[in-house]
Amino acid sequence: MQGYLLKASTSVLFMEDTILLSTTVSSFPRYSKSRDRSHDVKMAARREIKWQKILYEHQNVPDNYVDESFLEEMKKNLYIRNYEYWSVVKASGEITQQISSMCLFIVSFIYMDDKRLLPDTLVLITIAVSVVGYIISKLADKFTTVDSSDEKNQRTVLEDLKTFVMFTGFSYCLSPVLASLTETISTDTIYAMTTVMLLANLAFHNYGVQAALVSEAFSLNAAIFASVCLASRLHTSWHAFATVLFSLQIFGLWPRLRHKIKEAFPAVNVALTVVLGSLALLALFTVSMVPAVVFILGHVFITFICPAWLISLQPLKNNIHGPWDEAVIKND
Repeated sequence: MQGYLLKASTSVLFMEDTILLSTTVSSFPRYSKSRDRSHDVKMAARREIKWQKILYEHQNVPDNYVDESFLEEMKKNLYIRNYEYWSVVKASGEITQQISSMCLFIVSFIYMDDKRLLPDTLVLITIAVSVVGYIISKLADKFTTVDSSDEKNQRTVLEDLKTFVMFTGFSYCLSPVLASLTETISTDTIYAMTTVMLLANLAFHNYGVQAALVSEAFSLNAAIFASVCLASRLHTSWHAFATVLFSLQIFGLWPRLRHKIKEAFPAVNVALTVVLGSLALLALFTVSMVPAVVFILGHVFITFICPAWLISLQPLKNNIHGPWDEAVIKND
């Protein structure tokens, strides 16, 4: 009897497991061939429709989708400029000319501080050189092609004379203030600020290259600030006036004259670089041997080593251009 009951209970449990399994299997979705066929049809339709790089039509693809032809439009080093060594050497004269001018200004301050140069002499030299430079500027304008719009904006001699008198008068009137402007500041701090401002003048100066770093206004203001700092350490207000006047000429007027000479007489630019560098070198030799040697080494590095370094780095450029670049509107 017990064996019979054991067999009956076993059969009942087996039947319950069978029913539960059949119910679980029936709950899963059945494999549908029609669903796969519809998916294949959609994919085939997408392949047949050629993708276009437009956003005003719905193409059943995400907005950031690109096909295989996207990288085919990529171009490398499209606007690479090939430099010649000696042309770069000549162009480096813009930098060495500015450095030489700055060295002449520093030497003039040292001479006046040591009472080896009278402020009267510096003022006379500044005025005489300004007159000669103005005549050269007018001659250079005749050899330079000027647009019709620029001809209307050309200044007369009387207007330039008024500007010169105005700047000279303001500098002379403010020279007593400049001489005592930084009495509460230590000399080391003044020299540190002067060094920083002169380096800023070199960094932001316009060397004839369009760049985001170039700022003629900031470069000139930095140089004038440096000259004011140095003028405040001289003996009298007349010394301060001579220093500021000379700085206006060498940092404000002289770079513009160099630019005009380079445009009107390109062959003279190399000779101008040599003459200006020689004057600065001789002036530094009269002060100390160390800055003169540093000046020579710096000129050799900028004039001969930097151009070779620039040309050697040109093959390493890897600029890519393609359809991802921003559109540039060009006026014909």
